[in-house]
Amino acid sequence: MKNLTSKRFVIRKSLLNTNTIINFITPKGKEYTYSHDKVFSLMKDKLTKLPCWNKYSSYTCSKNVPVILRDKELV
Repeated sequence: MKNLTSKRFVIRKSLLNTNTIINFITPKGKEYTYSHDKVFSLMKDKLTKLPCWNKYSSYTCSKNVPVILRDKELV
Protein backbone atom coordinates (compact mmCIF):
# COMPACT_ATOMS: atom_id res chain seq x y z
CA MET A 1 0.00 0.00 0.00
CA LYS A 2 1.22 3.46 -0.91
CA ASN A 3 0.32 6.67 0.97
CA LEU A 4 0.33 10.14 -0.58
CA THR A 5 -0.41 13.59 0.83
CA SER A 6 -1.80 16.16 -1.59
CA LYS A 7 -2.96 19.77 -1.60
CA ARG A 8 -5.69 18.79 -4.07
CA PHE A 9 -8.12 15.95 -4.65
CA VAL A 10 -6.65 13.85 -7.44
CA ILE A 11 -7.50 10.75 -9.46
CA ARG A 12 -4.88 9.54 -11.99
CA LYS A 13 -4.78 6.66 -14.44
CA SER A 14 -1.20 5.99 -13.31
CA LEU A 15 -2.44 5.28 -9.76
CA LEU A 16 -5.15 2.80 -10.75
CA ASN A 17 -4.84 -0.62 -9.08
CA THR A 18 -1.93 0.52 -6.89
CA ASN A 19 -3.89 0.39 -3.62
CA THR A 20 -2.96 4.02 -2.89
CA ILE A 21 -4.41 5.94 0.06
CA ILE A 22 -4.42 9.72 -0.43
CA ASN A 23 -4.64 12.32 2.31
CA PHE A 24 -6.03 15.60 0.95
CA ILE A 25 -6.15 18.84 2.95
CA THR A 26 -8.45 21.57 1.62
CA PRO A 27 -7.37 25.23 1.59
CA LYS A 28 -9.69 25.72 4.60
CA GLY A 29 -7.88 22.97 6.50
CA LYS A 30 -10.44 20.17 6.27
CA GLU A 31 -8.78 16.79 5.87
CA TYR A 32 -10.02 13.90 3.73
CA THR A 33 -8.47 10.46 3.41
CA TYR A 34 -9.56 8.29 0.51
CA SER A 35 -8.72 5.12 -1.32
CA HIS A 36 -7.78 6.05 -4.88
CA ASP A 37 -9.18 2.81 -6.32
CA LYS A 38 -12.44 3.01 -4.37
CA VAL A 39 -13.03 6.64 -5.40
CA PHE A 40 -12.25 5.77 -9.01
CA SER A 41 -14.83 2.99 -8.97
CA LEU A 42 -17.44 5.39 -7.53
CA MET A 43 -16.65 8.06 -10.15
CA LYS A 44 -15.74 5.88 -13.13
CA ASP A 45 -18.83 6.60 -15.25
CA LYS A 46 -18.44 10.34 -14.83
CA LEU A 47 -14.63 10.44 -15.07
CA THR A 48 -14.33 8.57 -18.33
CA LYS A 49 -16.57 11.16 -20.02
CA LEU A 50 -14.54 14.19 -18.90
CA PRO A 51 -12.17 15.83 -21.41
CA CYS A 52 -9.44 16.16 -18.75
CA TRP A 53 -9.46 12.41 -18.15
CA ASN A 54 -8.97 11.66 -21.83
CA LYS A 55 -6.43 14.43 -22.45
CA TYR A 56 -4.37 14.40 -19.23
CA SER A 57 -5.23 10.98 -17.73
CA SER A 58 -6.20 12.66 -14.48
CA TYR A 59 -8.85 14.62 -12.62
CA THR A 60 -8.10 17.18 -9.92
CA CYS A 61 -10.04 19.51 -7.67
CA SER A 62 -8.16 21.96 -5.46
CA LYS A 63 -10.92 23.23 -3.17
CA ASN A 64 -12.89 20.19 -2.00
CA VAL A 65 -13.84 16.60 -2.81
CA PRO A 66 -16.44 16.22 -5.58
CA VAL A 67 -20.07 16.45 -4.49
CA ILE A 68 -20.74 12.85 -5.57
CA LEU A 69 -18.31 11.63 -2.89
CA ARG A 70 -19.19 13.83 0.08
CA ASP A 71 -21.64 11.44 1.72
CA LYS A 72 -19.75 8.24 0.87
CA GLU A 73 -17.25 6.08 2.79
CA LEU A 74 -13.99 6.80 0.98
CA VAL A 75 -11.54 4.38 2.58
